[in-house]
Amino acid sequence: MMRRGVLTILLLMLPLAAPADPAPKAPEASLLAPGQSLRPAARATRNPRMRWPSGTQEAALWTRVMLSALEKGHAKPLVETVPRDIAEWCPAYPDNPPSARAAFWAGFASTLAKYESTWRPHAVGGGGLWHGLLQILPGTAQFNKCSATSGPALQDGAANLSCALRIMARTVPRDQAISLRDSRWRGVAADWGPMRSDAKRRDMARWLSKQSYCQPIETTRPRLRPASWPPAA
Repeated sequence: MMRRGVLTILLLMLPLAAPADPAPKAPEASLLAPGQSLRPAARATRNPRMRWPSGTQEAALWTRVMLSALEKGHAKPLVETVPRDIAEWCPAYPDNPPSARAAFWAGFASTLAKYESTWRPHAVGGGGLWHGLLQILPGTAQFNKCSATSGPALQDGAANLSCALRIMARTVPRDQAISLRDSRWRGVAADWGPMRSDAKRRDMARWLSKQSYCQPIETTRPRLRPASWPPAA
């Protein structure tokens, strides 16, 4: 009993431990802070407008294949060329960045396909000679080292368009023209018959010149409203 009493007295004489600091509180959110980020969501990538008919299932794929070839592939020489007759087709082209120039050439192929095949990838013309969207002769595809060199292969829409751009990427820089004639037809007109028809050429050029990638920037730039709205008559 004596030992227990002494131990109790000694414990009472020890200094009391300081109470532990409470855990820090998380700062309260400001009432002015928005409930979610105000940064706009990333805009979905959209293909430029082509002339494919509404409802064409493979249209998006065809457009992407062409843009890829034009921007970083075998058709890039087209983007780097300013044809002599470009004003007839796309007034804004000389001042356009590479992406808008690529959009023009893709749009050009899509409107040419209207007259070559009425946008039918399996079309065969000339008694079995010409194949696909842009009616390419297998021998021409072989000469230009296209990946598709047979009739059935050229009836694949993406392969046909890729081959067509490869052909154009040779003839347009060579002649510095889309559709001009001196001693012979130059540029795209050297290989595609619809380019030699005034009516068809006008229709294609009219459609292309209305697209945003062919409009001068001052016609597409947003304009400020007048000080008074609606404006006075």
